Amino acid sequence: MIGTLIGFAQILLLALAAPLVSGATRWMRAKMQTRKGPPILQDYYDIIKLFKREDIHTKESSLIHRIMPALFTTTLLLLAMGIPTLTRGCPLPFMGDFILIIYLLALPRFFFALSAVDSGSSYAGIGGIRELIIGILCEPVMLLALFVTMLATGTTNIGFMGDAIASGAVVNPIAVTLAGIAFACACYIELGKLPYDLAEAEQELQEGPLSEYSGPSLALLKMSLSMKQIIIVSWLIAIFLPFGSAVELTLPALALGLVFYLLKVFAIFFICTIIENVVSRVRYKLLGHQTGVVFGIAAFAFVFFLLGM
Repeated sequence: MIGTLIGFAQILLLALAAPLVSGATRWMRAKMQTRKGPPILQDYYDIIKLFKREDIHTKESSLIHRIMPALFTTTLLLLAMGIPTLTRGCPLPFMGDFILIIYLLALPRFFFALSAVDSGSSYAGIGGIRELIIGILCEPVMLLALFVTMLATGTTNIGFMGDAIASGAVVNPIAVTLAGIAFACACYIELGKLPYDLAEAEQELQEGPLSEYSGPSLALLKMSLSMKQIIIVSWLIAIFLPFGSAVELTLPALALGLVFYLLKVFAIFFICTIIENVVSRVRYKLLGHQTGVVFGIAAFAFVFFLLGM
């Protein structure tokens, strides 16, 4: 019962904070570039404005294009309920399996790309195919990194993984460290940051699948994309940076866990903002080269695990 309540609290926390985090990262990057930038609450203004507008779809689109925003949002809300944020363990233990989380993250990606092709727009279709390519390049890295962590901790539950790392029960520290580095790099690519993407540039191919959406559907997608960023960061925190999370389900422990969680989220997004300000755009075809290097780090983590290090 308590776990279910914490899960619903996490849904409210992540859903309400997602536009704030997105707006804050753009504001920080603007300040680092000595620009005024948009207000921190700009994403809230945009979402409210879009909910007041008409929902229009192309004549060529089918049911897939219409249900995708609701499917995308529902899947992310389910993930927000299961991934541990305030606590060390998963609020809903059956939602903590990393293989299930990988599949749940792949589901909205698939329908996101499928709806882009279904819209009948060639520009949206190219953006949808590009989204699938990112999944093909990043998901194997995540799977291998988490597979190594699973072998080192003896569990597929991300809450138990984080607890084992925090308590020092891992007997292969070098392997887990390399797996964490590879996983963090893959998460950064998934966030849609420079040098490969510019999240607020509406004419980028990353925004192509959104080009045929409007009104409430577009509002749900914008909110969901911001939520996806927080969920990916929360996933990284739950496994490899669980320090400070609540071990006991008491009010003081949960409050302290919330403070630590917010500090870690802010620190990660701040580091991402610094990286965005010190790198420049690169050609998209180089993404495969970079993910190859990251996959190599994950492979080295597996080798070190086999060596018992």
